[in-house]
Amino acid sequence: MSDHARFEQLVLPHLGAAYNLARWLARDATDAEDIVQDACIRALKYIASMNRGDAKAWFLTIVRHAFYDWCERNRPAEIARDDGSALEAAVDHAAVDPEQAAVRRAESKVLADAVAELPLAFREVLILREMEELSYKEIARIVDIPIGTVMSRLARARALLQGSPRLRAIAERTPGGER
Repeated sequence: MSDHARFEQLVLPHLGAAYNLARWLARDATDAEDIVQDACIRALKYIASMNRGDAKAWFLTIVRHAFYDWCERNRPAEIARDDGSALEAAVDHAAVDPEQAAVRRAESKVLADAVAELPLAFREVLILREMEELSYKEIARIVDIPIGTVMSRLARARALLQGSPRLRAIAERTPGGER
């Protein structure tokens, strides 16, 4: 099978996941497109090295590396940034009427902004776990960290989101959201 055929078979089905990861890491749609394009070029170049393993994890690893390379060129200060600041977020999945729908949209934006504001190390594992539904083992392989570090980063990311005063205020307004 040619490299192009292998690329089409193994990589192209995961473009959506690649874009999703790049979009959340870069926090910009245009930058994400550039990162995924770079990752595709890299994947095509190294497709022969892809074994029978998990193509999605392999490709997302390339996307992650492409992001970090892009970030070093465009936002070097972000890579080391981890100020531990509180995050604000909420989503009301029960909204049904127009007023509640408007509130849900606003709260979804707050949640998206809160996730985008997470320190990069926490944001990437959260996106891979919660949005791409990868296992801890797959995340550890992609991010090249021990599974225990994946778990601690996920716990920290979730704690930052849950510890947000605005999130608590919204949760207290939501039926069943009080602690």
